[in-house]
Amino acid sequence: ALSVGSDSNGSGIVALLEIARLFSLLYSNPKTRGRYNLLFGLTSGGPYNYNGTQKWLRSFDQRLRESIDYAICLNSIGSWDNELWIHVSKPPENAYIKQIFEGLSNVAEELDLKVGLKHKKINISNPRVAWEHEQFSRLRVTAATLSELSVTPELLESTGGLFDTRQYVNETAIVRGVKLVAESLAEEGERPKEACVESMKRTILLLVIILYRRHIYGHQGKNIQIFADESSLAVNPAYIRSWLDVLSQTPRVAPFLSKDDLFVMALKKELAGHVDEVNVQHETLEGIFTFYDSTSARLNIYQVASVTFDLLLLLVLGSYLIVLFSFLVITTRGLDDLISLFRRPPSRKLKTA
Repeated sequence: ALSVGSDSNGSGIVALLEIARLFSLLYSNPKTRGRYNLLFGLTSGGPYNYNGTQKWLRSFDQRLRESIDYAICLNSIGSWDNELWIHVSKPPENAYIKQIFEGLSNVAEELDLKVGLKHKKINISNPRVAWEHEQFSRLRVTAATLSELSVTPELLESTGGLFDTRQYVNETAIVRGVKLVAESLAEEGERPKEACVESMKRTILLLVIILYRRHIYGHQGKNIQIFADESSLAVNPAYIRSWLDVLSQTPRVAPFLSKDDLFVMALKKELAGHVDEVNVQHETLEGIFTFYDSTSARLNIYQVASVTFDLLLLLVLGSYLIVLFSFLVITTRGLDDLISLFRRPPSRKLKTA
């Protein structure tokens, strides 16, 4: 109940909601509506081998899954300075990987940001999934993860711990991340694409965006920002800040989130205002972990006197008893009898002589 995962992956949830809001505005006008549908998904169990993403993908109709060209997963984008990393499983020479990297790096260059590429092969024999995009890759869907982390976190590490709180998340970083992804999706492209955003770290919601076309609006030879600042399609920092504050006060431990949970209903209601249809799918979290049904408990701490006080009290009582004993012996038997109590008795040899 003390773990809120503001960055991992509350930042991903906020980014998903803002991207959904932006493209909702873009699609609301028939003149700027893209020819491709956008599918936004929120899944749980990110820290637990991305269990929610795995089940979500397997619930797809095979034809729908095969229509996906690639996925971009956003994982912890709330505390970076000037550089994000794209993690992939396929070689960088792959045509789709090149297109993902070039699209993001071109926009990053315009925004004075940096984007790096990290390649890590999937170990099929290892059930442990390092990054969320690997769940896509295992089902033969090209995918990548966009993250502020340059290396793979260990199991349950950096996944919404007790120190992952609001004060360590910079909403400006989320604004830049949203603009980077949104502009790259709207740049020039040739084939349908997909993007996904992971939600939490550890006990936290995972979100996934699927876009059937990465570049929806292209302008050859021009660097036109569709989501330019001060425009009607600009990223809204106040919207991001408000949702980030809510997420930073709401524990989202996946095993304890029911289908009718108030937070899940709030996300459903928010997305319903931006998309045509919202569905909630409840699955049991499976894995090697055992979860207990207590998320909070009261810890009682009692403050007692220190050991120094006990020693002083013992010394005072001992001194009092010695003085009282000496006083009673002197008043009843005399001083000589008191002194004789502390004298050594004569030895047996001396008595014999």
